[in-house]
Amino acid sequence: MRKLSLFLSLFLFSVSVSVSLYGQDPEQQLKQLNITLPPATNPAFNYVKFVRTGNLLFLAGHGPRNEKGENITGKLGDNLTTEQGYAAANACTIDLIATLKSAVGGDLKKVKRIVKVFGLVNCTANYYDQPKVMNGCSDLLVAVFGEKGKHARTSVGANALPNNIAVEIELVAEVE
Repeated sequence: MRKLSLFLSLFLFSVSVSVSLYGQDPEQQLKQLNITLPPATNPAFNYVKFVRTGNLLFLAGHGPRNEKGENITGKLGDNLTTEQGYAAANACTIDLIATLKSAVGGDLKKVKRIVKVFGLVNCTANYYDQPKVMNGCSDLLVAVFGEKGKHARTSVGANALPNNIAVEIELVAEVE
């Protein structure tokens, strides 16, 4: 009887962990993180913000914006610290999530998995902490989507980005 009770306790714990990691509500997580998504923006040039093919959604590169909607600019290793780069990647991810929400008709529960993140970091030639900067994106995706937010990732340094933005990030998601 004791073994059965222990088994049931472990099973129930496993189910609750699975629900919290796999079945968490992204909207609820955003509220808990005190994040309000801005409206999805329109592209500035001749491209679209996302393309859906089958169950994959490809989001175009997004740059980071502050609360006023202004670009977060600068170069890591010059006039931005790694912590400021992390914050810029985090801000960029908020815009990515806003576009993702728009692309799935307003229901983030339709996101089955974040598949891939590709990040460009505006940095000097001798700056080597691009992965630490991109953790600003990855950490937020996991906080919002749980286990479904874990993804493959590339972090690359760039000598310049459009309008001197600090980072540019693209994302691929599997959706319903």
